Amino acid sequence: MARPPYLSRSGRSIPSTLSAFRYGAGDPTTRLGQEDFWRATLTPDGAATVHIEWHGDAPIGEADLRIEAWGPGADWLVAQVPTMCGESDPGHHFHDAPAVLQRAQLNHPRMRIGASGLLYHELLPTILGQRVTAGEALAQWRHLVLQLGSPAPGPCEGLLLPPSPDVLAGRPAWWFHPLGIETKRAQALSEVARHPQRLFDWAQLPPTEAAAKLALLPGIGQWTIGSVLGTALGDPDSIAVGDYHLKNLVVHAFTGRARGTDEEMLALLATFAGQRGRVVRLLQLDGHSSPVFGPHRRVLPTDRW
Repeated sequence: MARPPYLSRSGRSIPSTLSAFRYGAGDPTTRLGQEDFWRATLTPDGAATVHIEWHGDAPIGEADLRIEAWGPGADWLVAQVPTMCGESDPGHHFHDAPAVLQRAQLNHPRMRIGASGLLYHELLPTILGQRVTAGEALAQWRHLVLQLGSPAPGPCEGLLLPPSPDVLAGRPAWWFHPLGIETKRAQALSEVARHPQRLFDWAQLPPTEAAAKLALLPGIGQWTIGSVLGTALGDPDSIAVGDYHLKNLVVHAFTGRARGTDEEMLALLATFAGQRGRVVRLLQLDGHSSPVFGPHRRVLPTDRW
């Protein structure tokens, strides 16, 4: 049964905020349009689907939100929608910031960081992003959901729930290999699936405490934690240390040098402690990236390593 529509108002940049919860254009759990958003997920109260609609120029002016949800976890998910849309994020203005950051915040004054409150859902595609290219990870996430996901509650045809913990937890590592997922990442997926209730509980903790808890799980390291705390908990300070591209993006944006190290990235962002993730997201939204050199090399799928 559908939950009755709920109306809210928001002046946030809704599409850009919600885009953080879609893992590629082919994500079977999430769809994002110009004026609507669908997501199927697993909440502490059970499976649920949410549909959010808005009209008008949402990134600039206020938008009327129309929210519907289906499934046992519908009430939980509807209550989370304002936080997902960034209404709980007060934003931040960087005074006396470098020119590159001033331009970015001028171009994206309504950028907000949303939080899904769902570590389990956000961790699965993030784990798949370990050690492989973004294109590989997104394709593997799509194939994993198509193989193991179940139909989502509600009327959206083809929308799927992420694989449930009981489906993932007992699956042997060799099962994942045809999808291009090697043993290390397969074991991390299974490990996360063994602790769904803990993950729901940890999502209610402050980011530093949640990070310490996540670090106890085998296969969950600094890069994964830094990548997931922004989407799941809305942490404006989280950054993915160890990322292949991020250090180069930050160093190039602030210094003009094409390449950098994680240490240099952290030193450049130290001035913005508490808001480092927001700085990185502003730079990304403003189109910053590091230069590409040399010929493109063919990516060898991990199942052929």
